[in-house]
Amino acid sequence: MNPQNNPHSPISRQPDAVIIPETNYQAFLKVLLQGDRSSCHTQVESMLRQDTPIRAIYVELFQRALYEVGALWETNRISVAVEHLATAIVESLLGTIYPRLFAAERTGRKAVVSCVAGEYHQIGGRMVADTFEMCGWDGYFLGANTPMEELCHILLEKKPNMLALSLSVFFNLHHLHTAIARIRTDMPEIPIIVGGQAFRWGGRDIGSTYSGVRYIPTLQHLERVLHQEYAP
Repeated sequence: MNPQNNPHSPISRQPDAVIIPETNYQAFLKVLLQGDRSSCHTQVESMLRQDTPIRAIYVELFQRALYEVGALWETNRISVAVEHLATAIVESLLGTIYPRLFAAERTGRKAVVSCVAGEYHQIGGRMVADTFEMCGWDGYFLGANTPMEELCHILLEKKPNMLALSLSVFFNLHHLHTAIARIRTDMPEIPIIVGGQAFRWGGRDIGSTYSGVRYIPTLQHLERVLHQEYAP
């Protein structure tokens, strides 16, 4: 069964449909900026009880809020402490939701998701790994600042169908190129996708430099790729 046709699937609705009302988002953002972990959990649990798709919670609530938090920090409207606290709260919410990710029929495919060396912003990569799980894949998330040797070891051990590399800081783009060049030498056939906030500043044409590598701008785009190109 295609999970998009399954009403019980966490991604059963169309990827581009706006589901979470603006008032709900603003209420969540307010308590997130206040560092009110309990209220954030209460709001998310309420959405889950109302059968709000997990994909919508990830994209329209968590991702949107973290982008806004980042923008507020960049413009000195909040402190780095507030930004870190908001990130920690969202990461705890991801942990709460994680057991619910497996409603989709399993495809038997595997993806390794990692942040490149020198990259310490891991929440985007974790959401990518969770998206693979929601689409029926097994997602292996390696976390922040993964050493090159460890990444290669996992790839050889797991033999995944896809590798996803997350990059949040444009300054670390050279680490991404180093990783891809090394992986292409050892494993020339594995499909590689890249994404993250760093690509706001450039580098989206990375696929013209390496074969089998492409930039994926959003979680919705990733879902479409997995369903259209890797349908069971």
